[in-house]
Amino acid sequence: STVAANVSAALASMGLVVMQLGCDPKSDSTRNLTGGKNIPTVLDLMRDMGDVELSDIVYKSSTGVLCLESGGPVPGVGCAGRGIITAFEKLEELRAYEYYKPDVIFYDVLGDVVCGGFAMPIRGGYADEVVIVTSGEMMSL
Repeated sequence: STVAANVSAALASMGLVVMQLGCDPKSDSTRNLTGGKNIPTVLDLMRDMGDVELSDIVYKSSTGVLCLESGGPVPGVGCAGRGIITAFEKLEELRAYEYYKPDVIFYDVLGDVVCGGFAMPIRGGYADEVVIVTSGEMMSL
């Protein structure tokens, strides 16, 4: 998430329209872009409000990055990968990509993948490339 946020901010500073979508139920991918604050997730807002608009789920950081967090299911209920799919479907329904016309989109997927749903950015045709970032920390294993 740190690498994704830094690259997002750097590309935005070069004038590109950058969108970063956190695809982790912890919902902390964009925290470094939003002044250390967690933003409401797509799934939480959908549960609370029912119908949502783009302005409810997309937050523009001070660096100009369009930030979203997919969120996850209620703990102990449902599949986090299915939550990502639901968030992607909502973005398509709201025509987010046509409205914002991002030059670059980062789908920040967690490292300890246990569900095929986390492959959604590639499988669903949302991403052209995958970059795997590793470290020596236990969580990266």
